[in-house]
Amino acid sequence: MAKTLTQEFTKGLWAEIPPFRLVLGLCPTLAITNTVENAYGMGIAVTFVLTFSNILISALRKIIPPKVRIVAFIVAIATFVCVVELVMQAYTYSLFMKLGIYIPLIVVNCIPMGRAEAFASRYGIVRSTLDGLGLGIGYTLALSMLATFREIIATGSITLYEKPIAVLGASFEPFKFLVAAPGAFICLGLMLGIMNILGKK
Repeated sequence: MAKTLTQEFTKGLWAEIPPFRLVLGLCPTLAITNTVENAYGMGIAVTFVLTFSNILISALRKIIPPKVRIVAFIVAIATFVCVVELVMQAYTYSLFMKLGIYIPLIVVNCIPMGRAEAFASRYGIVRSTLDGLGLGIGYTLALSMLATFREIIATGSITLYEKPIAVLGASFEPFKFLVAAPGAFICLGLMLGIMNILGKK
């Protein structure tokens, strides 16, 4: 039993890491990974929504009528997205403004909806909690890795708490196109390739 619970958590860190294995949630992945700060913010928001919506849906799975399950899932996810929006507006307003429309779009993000349908609606609260938490952390790590690579190569620094921290020397010539949309696709493709190579090994 303990091994099964551990597997439910760890699968989201490698075997089912959303952007690279499940290839889900690519729109915000490409759009907001131009800085590490944005990536952390989005990752934490998705982790919160994913974990608590999994808990709620799992707890109510036996009383949700099958015909309205999708609507019920959307309502549950939207509830926690509203919580995230209000908290970010109150405590991290500048980050909230940077992420913009991608925070409310978590409601229709493939990851929370997919886990609600495929997992939380079928399993108990403990397993659903670990599933949501593991995939959320995996998603955060994936965004952070992608954002770190893009920001360092594009600017030579990392932005944390709205302050750039120099990583590469003054002689470094930045590849500024990496913070633009084409750079996002190139970096994501490279990381997908690396993940596939490591997965085969």
